[in-house]
Amino acid sequence: MKKPFAIVFLLILSSCQYFEKQVPDEEALLQKRLKEINWKEVSSYPSIAECDAILDKELKKQCFFESMARLVQEKLDLDTIAMLYPEMDTINVQVTVYPDASLKFEPQMPPDNTVSYNTIAIDSILKARLVDFPKIEPAQKEGVPVTTQFILPVILDVE
Repeated sequence: MKKPFAIVFLLILSSCQYFEKQVPDEEALLQKRLKEINWKEVSSYPSIAECDAILDKELKKQCFFESMARLVQEKLDLDTIAMLYPEMDTINVQVTVYPDASLKFEPQMPPDNTVSYNTIAIDSILKARLVDFPKIEPAQKEGVPVTTQFILPVILDVE
């Protein structure tokens, strides 16, 4: 009876070494996790209601960009940018989606020195026309809403 008790007692004593492992430092764990995160890419791209049903990340991204380009183009088709500048067939619009789901639009003028554009007039037209967009869910990084920027090429139609 003493031998099994002694063996169990020795096993218990020798197993204590497994409980004495050091707990990793909180700062070290944080730094390790921060190194694992890809800071150049978001976990999920901004989304619009018509693209919410799509589950594939790349298809959802493509749907969002196509929908945004279409919406911006529809709003600008009503205006005179194409009439003011007939030589401009496409305008690049920098879109910023903030974490609170607000939007900001800025025209990106081509670096063409042969034609001068009134950027203030174009900017005011953009601000006047590019309102009342459907609700946009901001991009997320590790579950936290983040600011994203992208350039939308918008084709101007002269009718």
